[in-house]
Order: sequence, then structure tokens, then C-alpha cells
Amino acid sequence: MATKTLNLNLSRCLCVCLFMFILFTSNTKAESFKCTVNTTCSSLVGYVSPNKTTLSSIQTLFNVKKLNSLLGANNLPLSTLKNTTISRQETINVPIPCICVNNTGVSNKIPIYTVISGDILWHIANEVFGGLVTVAKIQEVNKKIVNSSLIEIGDQFWIPLPCSCDQVVKDEKVIHYGYLVEEGDSLSKIGTEFGVDQDTIKSINDVANDTQLIAGHVLDIPLKACSSYISSDSEDYGLLVSNGTYAVTANQCIKCQCSSNDWILDCESSGLKPSNWTQCPSTKCSDTLSLSNSTTTGCDLTTCSYTGYSSANQTISTSLESTSTCPAPAPSNSDTSRISLNLIFSVHMVLVFLFFLL
Repeated sequence: MATKTLNLNLSRCLCVCLFMFILFTSNTKAESFKCTVNTTCSSLVGYVSPNKTTLSSIQTLFNVKKLNSLLGANNLPLSTLKNTTISRQETINVPIPCICVNNTGVSNKIPIYTVISGDILWHIANEVFGGLVTVAKIQEVNKKIVNSSLIEIGDQFWIPLPCSCDQVVKDEKVIHYGYLVEEGDSLSKIGTEFGVDQDTIKSINDVANDTQLIAGHVLDIPLKACSSYISSDSEDYGLLVSNGTYAVTANQCIKCQCSSNDWILDCESSGLKPSNWTQCPSTKCSDTLSLSNSTTTGCDLTTCSYTGYSSANQTISTSLESTSTCPAPAPSNSDTSRISLNLIFSVHMVLVFLFFLL
């Protein structure tokens, strides 16, 4: 009887040990996004909430400084309250500061997570942060973690989320987005959802086909960003905003939205209280046109566009930008005839050349 009890306890012990081994090694592939230059930038990750939560809780978890940044990344109205409920398994796009060093991008020293009762690294990586980071990556950047199973309440760890600052991909300005692969995903489905061609996804992530997509792994998705008229001497020069999102800039006075309609940043007054000024400066281009207003003369559409700001001078700059709305003229009959004659002449010369050659 004693022998049977001993064998039973031994079996239970082995099962527990095996479970713990799987628990800590099932998430050991430390995914990293590639970078070609050492720099900093803004990036995005798609956080799938494991439980019902609020925007405020997500903002705190990821150390997002301003709620407006979180609202803009999800194209939520600026009037959205911080205690807005986020459902279980709902995806929230989280803006993160990114730093690229030695061809690898990670979130720049944030978020910082404080260990609470019952925490283990696997739980922190896979459940608290929704699988956006791995146990191995947390251990890699937090050298004080000698044993992943020996962490204490109150310990603080840097959670290195994947990101990239390669802001030009295939000659297009982009913002990199960390996408968590789901069961049943395909390159075609992901590409269609984010408007990115499959070849780009393959090359950036070193993925050859759908069979190499693993649920729970994070893919680098380069989201096309809008161009803008922001001048090089503005404090927000280089501002990138991806399709379907917006950013608040110029001390919270300006809201800039990106749309795939024309891929040009559309900026307007935010209606918010400025962060460092007593009031927002004027945004007029002329007596008749203010920021984001347009006028049409014939085929020319003239818009009052945002071009930057200066905190020192407490000014917001605007300029009148014109674009043509007329369709491109079709080739005239004379142009068509000229093209046809040139083609006939070219073919004739080739035939003559072949005649003498043979």
C-alpha cells in the first residue's frame, strides 16, 4: 500500500514538473522586429484584452502618457471617457515609443510592470500583456531576473514590446504595428485587413507561406502613413499617422487625421485646452480661410493646411495648398496619330535591319 502511495505521489510530482516545464518554455521564442538604423520613433501594438477592462487601465498598464494618444490610435472621439469599458478579447491599438539598437526594435524602457501577488513571468507575458512579449525577452532585458520562477511582489520589470523605426518600406512612409497572429490566419487575410501586400509581410517577417504563421506570435505589419505639409523647422516635423487613426499635436491644439482617400494628413483645430499655452493661436490662412477649410476655382482646390508650430513663439503655422481636381486630359487625335506613325516607322526599320542581316 505504501509503495502504491509513493508511486502515485511520484507520478503527480512528475506531472506538475512537466506542466511547469511546458509553462515556462512554451513562450521562449523572443520575437524582435528588425531595424536598419539606430533611432527612436512612435510605433503601435495590437493588445487583445484577456479580460473585461477599461481604457484607463490599459493606459496605465502600458504607461501611455496621454489618453488622447490612445484615443487617436483607435480613432475614438476625443470626448471618449477614460473609464470606457473594453470587452474581453477586444483589440485595442496601443501607441508605444520605440528605440532601435543593433538592428532590433523594442519599446523604449516602457512599460514598467510591478509584480503583484500570484504573478509568474509566464502569466505576465502571456496574460497580462496578451502575448505581445515573451518570457525569454523579459529575462533578456531585465538582468536581475536570475530565475524566472523566483520573482517577488513589488519587483519592477521593463516589458520590451516589439517595434521598428524603419519608417520607409518600399518607398512608402509607414508606422510599424505589432499584430498578434490568430488561429486560422493567413497572409492574404492579414494583408487585406491592414492594406499591406503579402510579399511585404513575408519579407519583413521572414515568413515564406501560411504554414509558418504561428498563433500567438507577433508579426510586424508596416501600416502606410499619410504625407503632410509640416515644415522641417516645426517641432512635430516627421509626424506620421497611419490610415484610420489621428494624432493630437501643437500642444493639443491640432488634430491630424489620416485617410486613404488622398493619403494627405488632414488637420483641424482639436477643440481641446492647450497643454502649455493659455489659449490656442490663430489657425487662419487668410481672412476667408481657416485651417481645413477649402475653396474651389475651376479645377483648382485650395485648402488651408497645417504646416507646424513653435512653442517658443507660441504660433501655429498654416499655408494655402492647391491641388487639381480635373481628370487628366485624354490623348488628342494628333497625339494618337503621331504615336501610331512612330510605331510603324520603328517596325519598318527593324525589318530593314533584319533583311540586310540575313
